[in-house]
Amino acid sequence: MSHSKIFITRLIPDLGLALVREHFPAADIWPADLPPTREQLLEKVRGVDGLLCMLTERIDAELMDAAGPQLKVISSMSVGVDHIDIAEATKRGIPVGNTPGVLTDATADQAFALLLATARRVVEGVDYIREGQWITWHPQLLLGADLAGATLGIVGFGRIGQAVAKRAQGFDMRVIYHSPSAQPAHNAQRVDLDTLLRESDFVSINVPLTEKTRHLVNAEFLAKMKPTAVLVNTARGGVLDQTALYNALKSDQIFAAALDVTDPEPLPMNSPLLELKNCIIVPHLGSASHKTRNLMSKLAVENLIAGMDGDKLPNCVNVDVCRS
Repeated sequence: MSHSKIFITRLIPDLGLALVREHFPAADIWPADLPPTREQLLEKVRGVDGLLCMLTERIDAELMDAAGPQLKVISSMSVGVDHIDIAEATKRGIPVGNTPGVLTDATADQAFALLLATARRVVEGVDYIREGQWITWHPQLLLGADLAGATLGIVGFGRIGQAVAKRAQGFDMRVIYHSPSAQPAHNAQRVDLDTLLRESDFVSINVPLTEKTRHLVNAEFLAKMKPTAVLVNTARGGVLDQTALYNALKSDQIFAAALDVTDPEPLPMNSPLLELKNCIIVPHLGSASHKTRNLMSKLAVENLIAGMDGDKLPNCVNVDVCRS
């Protein structure tokens, strides 16, 4: 394996990097902070046996053609794989690995951090002071929403959605969820989507991005929410129609929103969402803790190693390929 041709699209954290140095000492690692351009990526993958990518790269038929028929494995340092054409990889017999599980708690923490910050208008308070507006204490200054006794609606009840529900228990929240298949957990109650939107004081989006979930959060979705409700999205930017969200926030149709993800990423500086006081946006930080990103890098490299050895990946997305 030491002579295998490997390309890694970004410098990864130390835990994974040590494994790369051990198993693939000649690996080509993109050194820049910015990801390779499409043209650079197509050139870099030519003749590679293994590819370790990030969610910033589009891995499609064109790229797989550029790599060549010897490509054995695609490993992504992410849970979501909407940037990879899984059907195309499966057709070619290429296993695709991702990194679920290890970032569940960090992403659920981020969802709750955004929920709390939005509910209690933390960012607005910071800005209030920095803008020199704090003159005195006032009984009606920046009043927010209470969590205790409130209803949290979780759209998507996989690992992360369930971890969010677990955290809500500590705040004495009633938890309801909408998911086509997940079983109840953490005292959460399954309801239909309309009921969830009608009854929730907070709505957390935790679904993967697919053709079915693209713009799931649209004008119709937002119109069914309470005018006092808070929306939090830590899933994927494409799940949300940002124009519809802007209109809902601007017209006070809902109270506030917090986004860890946008479409596109980064969000253009001329986005109207950035004009709104009742919208918090952070740069895709759901898994951004030292421990979590290290564990993600380790799992991504372990998937890469297994694929190069012809073994079953520790976590394989296209399981039919991995079983063969």
